[in-house]
Amino acid sequence: MRKTFLPTLIIVASVILILRLFYLQVIDDTLKIKSENNAIKIKYDFPERGYIYDRYGKLLVANQPSYDIMVVPNEIKRIDTLEFCSILDITKKEFIEKIEKAKIYSPRLPSLFLAQLNKMEFAAFQEKIRKYNGFYIQKRSLREYQGKFGANVFGFITQVNDKIIDKNPYYKSGDLIGRQGVEEAYEEILRGRKGVKYILKDKHNKEIGSYKEGKFDTISQQGSDITLSIDGALQQYGEELMVNKRGGIVAIEPKTGEILALVTAPSYDPAVLVGRQRSKNYTKLYNDSIAKPLFDRGLLAEYPPGSPFKILTGLVGLQENVVTPETSFMCHHGFSYGRGAFMKCHCPGGVIKLHNGIYKSCNAYFANVYKRTIEKYNKPKDGVDQWYKHMKSFGLGQFLGYDLPPGRKGHIPSSKFYDHYYPNGGWRSSTIISNSIGQGEVLMTPIQLANMMAIVANKGYYYTPHVIKKIKGHQIDSKYTTRHYTTVNSRHFEPVINGLFDVYNMGTAAGLGVEGLEICGKTGTAENFTKLNGKRVKLQDHSIFVAFAPRHNPKIAIAVFVENGYWGNRWAGPIATLMIEKYINKKITRTDLEKRMLEGNLNGEYAKLYPKKGDSFLPLLTYSKQDSLRLNLTKPKDSVKKNK
Repeated sequence: MRKTFLPTLIIVASVILILRLFYLQVIDDTLKIKSENNAIKIKYDFPERGYIYDRYGKLLVANQPSYDIMVVPNEIKRIDTLEFCSILDITKKEFIEKIEKAKIYSPRLPSLFLAQLNKMEFAAFQEKIRKYNGFYIQKRSLREYQGKFGANVFGFITQVNDKIIDKNPYYKSGDLIGRQGVEEAYEEILRGRKGVKYILKDKHNKEIGSYKEGKFDTISQQGSDITLSIDGALQQYGEELMVNKRGGIVAIEPKTGEILALVTAPSYDPAVLVGRQRSKNYTKLYNDSIAKPLFDRGLLAEYPPGSPFKILTGLVGLQENVVTPETSFMCHHGFSYGRGAFMKCHCPGGVIKLHNGIYKSCNAYFANVYKRTIEKYNKPKDGVDQWYKHMKSFGLGQFLGYDLPPGRKGHIPSSKFYDHYYPNGGWRSSTIISNSIGQGEVLMTPIQLANMMAIVANKGYYYTPHVIKKIKGHQIDSKYTTRHYTTVNSRHFEPVINGLFDVYNMGTAAGLGVEGLEICGKTGTAENFTKLNGKRVKLQDHSIFVAFAPRHNPKIAIAVFVENGYWGNRWAGPIATLMIEKYINKKITRTDLEKRMLEGNLNGEYAKLYPKKGDSFLPLLTYSKQDSLRLNLTKPKDSVKKNK
């Protein structure tokens, strides 16, 4: 046995090697293309990207022709460099740098030399292209936008980098890829598939026909069209309302989870990221560290939610049976929770129940409910963790799973979080009472706030928010049609909804209503701090508003967040009302609100954020979760104010 093992192994290995060589050399011709690269020219046929439509079939994003100059370094012969550079308006230094970069990629394969020529530039170069061996024109398509809105929703297309090429063999030097928004999320569907042609060349480098009679050629396949859930008119209107303001608007259809509008402000015209100036314009937008136009506040900004969070405090209190809709507490313009510790409240005071606690936005009522919720359990740790589970069921403190690339979790503190900051123990319900009114250590993104209101509108369930409505030739991912239920029983939502309805009738949003339209809403005002020269400085509060409408059979749930916008009914409330009326009635009757919002300007408030000469400036609460949590944990509790 041992004598025959080695000869047998050698024979088997030899047979496998011979068969493999036979397959590669006789049967499989694909490697032959690579070995004959000097005699074969590869041409790509780039398809049009899929068109993008809004929920009503209105075209939002189309295509326009573009022309790239490609180069094969080994094929370059004597050319008039100065004339070449003059035609394309580039310097000789740029010419040399681009050629060197192409050589690094491959001296024998085509790579991008100059991208996105317009028609005039293409015509000028096309006239003399015969004089420039090694260069040729590659036709592509670029995006053409039908309006100056939706940049954060659409995203943009840009050239692939070396990292992408190494990771995905589909992409070659000079190829385009979707970045941000739906362009990135649905890249493989929108891009289609490029075609490839192998052209045989003679010894004089002239094309003499298809290689192997086109055996290896492939036909390009156009990208699939997609229909978004976005209402184009509503999206545009929202961006107009947010001019000269900073913040976000997210509107969702409760019964489907479809995102109707996703506004971030300030934004930019998506057309500025098309053409030869794309890179320059992107750099300018990227380097704007003050206004942050590339920062999608609707998805990424983590804010203290303020009074809208009281909705959840009330629902959890009902679910935990620590209160009923008839349970009452006395409000003496605030809530005392320890020696010298007082949470102020600016509601009229008196006997407060759930109903008027919501529409009056009473801090004292919800502080009592939260205190009872935590103290229901023997240990604060167990109470907080139970509260934490309820919050998780509303999609808080985690990624919602929507179909756009960027996202933030927000923050819902657990007992582990407090154990970390209080390693010696000693924390209890009064230590963290600010959570009850959406301050404390709680952070939410605008899309989480909008989804919260969709859950209330649905009385306990939601669909994962998404912007895709239909894909030509494809099915929508089933995760967007799957219901997610909260831990709060559906029967507890009706008394809360009644209170939200009266926010417009007799509460903090009185005067913002629309005749004939039943809106349920909640105002919010969140404290806003920064550090200036090492000192904690209070800036103007953030204005927040959440709502859904109509009261019965809701069609839209919305969250509006206006940075440094004072109280909730000053900026966010009117904007939410106008967005709701625009969507449901398709027209605006509250022209008084519209005029004030369109003409409103908060740049004076934002100017206070700019560092003066000699100042050391670090904004904290607006975007940084870690810094905001640190501030909340160390701030004196009696500084907590009324959230209107």
